[in-house]
Amino acid sequence: MPNFLENIFVQLRCAEGRVVLREIRRDQIVSVTGREVLDRIERVRAYLRSSGVRTGDRCALLGPNSISWAVFHLACMAEGVIVVPLYSRQAPGEIAGMMKDCQPLLLFVSESALGDAVAGAWSEAPRPILMDDVLERSAPQPRLSDVPNPSQDSDIVTIIYTSGTSGEPKGVCLNVGNFTHMLSCTTERLDQLMGATHEPDRVFHYLPFSFAASTILLLSCLARESVLTLSTDLDRLADEIRLASPNYFLNVPTLLERVRRGVEEAISKRPAPIRSLFAKARSAWQRRYVGRGRPFNALWLALGRGLIFGKIRKRFGSHLRALICGSAPLAPETQQFFLMLGIPVLQAYGLTETTGICTLDDPRVPVEPGYVGTAIRGIEMKVAENQGDSSRPHRWVVSHR
Repeated sequence: MPNFLENIFVQLRCAEGRVVLREIRRDQIVSVTGREVLDRIERVRAYLRSSGVRTGDRCALLGPNSISWAVFHLACMAEGVIVVPLYSRQAPGEIAGMMKDCQPLLLFVSESALGDAVAGAWSEAPRPILMDDVLERSAPQPRLSDVPNPSQDSDIVTIIYTSGTSGEPKGVCLNVGNFTHMLSCTTERLDQLMGATHEPDRVFHYLPFSFAASTILLLSCLARESVLTLSTDLDRLADEIRLASPNYFLNVPTLLERVRRGVEEAISKRPAPIRSLFAKARSAWQRRYVGRGRPFNALWLALGRGLIFGKIRKRFGSHLRALICGSAPLAPETQQFFLMLGIPVLQAYGLTETTGICTLDDPRVPVEPGYVGTAIRGIEMKVAENQGDSSRPHRWVVSHR
């Protein structure tokens, strides 16, 4: 059975003439096809070999999300190099601490300033190498006939550092088997969400690729027929979402709660008839949701959907199927707010140590606000006694079956 990386390369070859990755730069979209991605991967692989990098060596990536980041990530894994993704907005001292821990042979950066900041915090850091320089200066390479190097499930492909919210960041080693299994689970859920369709999935992404869930999203999109559009300016996120017009995208609760508050504040400044209609339509939806509908609820709800809710939903484009949310608890009232707009929010829960995911909502089942779905295939979760600490009588135990 092919592993996740072999599946990705097969998908890229099948998509040689189709756009697979896009970047939004202001009002312009920069796109690359499967063929262009493969060509760039070969350039990076050639550079790695010429630099003396060997299977099992470590290379760090530092920069915001970009097409180049995805290319370097795939190229390193294809050479059997262990990728260490780093968060470009993290303090240079913290980045240096992670690099001291994992000792990468090479450091690829998106811009010189990032490399200079790391060097200022750690004088022995590897010399930063600009991603664009590698791609621009490397000659076109013939396609390699061999399959990507990682072949055993136990082969380590990445070290992802935890956020450090409960202590020093820890480097989590994830292997081929981890990703092969996890991508089979995400593909299953995304197939259930999208149903029978002849068009590639339209996916938008704004969260850093240095996080485990973002890595899973990136690899899942590359392993299936998708067009992944990358945000490049968080200050223009609303415009980027409309331009991308996605079927789905990954979120954190902070953004969704900010959207809800923004809508409520905007409505509060509208004329009295609009405020009244929104309040009555919202109340009608809430009563219907809990099974306590009243006469005229259907009328207020229909007016609200036609005159207000639908316009809010259009801010996400015309192709939206669902939002996906994780990383922290999502307030049930926020999840209900999006349900009222006709946008289901599918929740996920996981840890870096579990390859990003433990549970996922099933898109075929109505979402239940306040819950994060059931454990995915291969994950066992149970409550165990927390011995020796009376203040924390129970703890979760998560394991791969």
